[in-house]
Amino acid sequence: MKHLRPHDLAREHGISTQAVRNYERDGFIPLARRTPSGYRTYGEIHATALRAYLALVRAYGYATGGEIMRSLNAGDLDGALTAVDRGHAQLLRDRGTLDAVGRAVEHLTRDAGAAARARADGEPLSIGELARRLGVTAATLRNWEAVGILSPAREPVTGHRSFGATDVRDAELTHLLRRGGYPLEHIRTVVRQIRTAGGTEALSAALEDWRRRLTVRGVSMLEAAARLGGYVALLGITPAAAGSAEEPAPGPESPPTV
Repeated sequence: MKHLRPHDLAREHGISTQAVRNYERDGFIPLARRTPSGYRTYGEIHATALRAYLALVRAYGYATGGEIMRSLNAGDLDGALTAVDRGHAQLLRDRGTLDAVGRAVEHLTRDAGAAARARADGEPLSIGELARRLGVTAATLRNWEAVGILSPAREPVTGHRSFGATDVRDAELTHLLRRGGYPLEHIRTVVRQIRTAGGTEALSAALEDWRRRLTVRGVSMLEAAARLGGYVALLGITPAAAGSAEEPAPGPESPPTV
């Protein structure tokens, strides 16, 4: 077996030897062997573990990457796979949200002047008028305001809500996303991003950047899966011994027998 020093592992990834020692301390790579004089020596399994961990960090972040490696190093393959599954599920949710926001922005952009034409004379809408426009109740609009999605102005004398062009746009977007099943907390974040971006045109560019980052994350997950599979094989904790080589793993169309 080839013996590696902390410096050898660190040099491959451009990190410090202290980082390697920290990863060992935190359970991200197995414990090193010690020479009689107390020096650490590593082997191929440590190098493979470090490659897998750093690939996981790029794909899932530090917290999830560390959780996966600690589970594997404790022999808990199911725990590691559960963390992997959560990461893929989050990516799928993010893609769904991106698609929903993209459709909503496209809908609003098709009629860019709709909000400005809330009335023929360009005046703001009252809460009742906006509710009728969207086909919702005034109580629904007040709820959207309460959670921070809408922020209408108030008439100085009566205190009645006054929904301008931006408020109408935000309400229409909220209505579309709610129909798609998205929770109000999520919608609030999206609406705030639109306000920060300065409107739907600027948000379209932001959505493209978001899509690019999701693609990068997906590719990183593929790389991490390859690294992780190699490490699991070295650990020898695959479930192959639980069944014969001819027995396929249960899938969507092959439920386990009882």
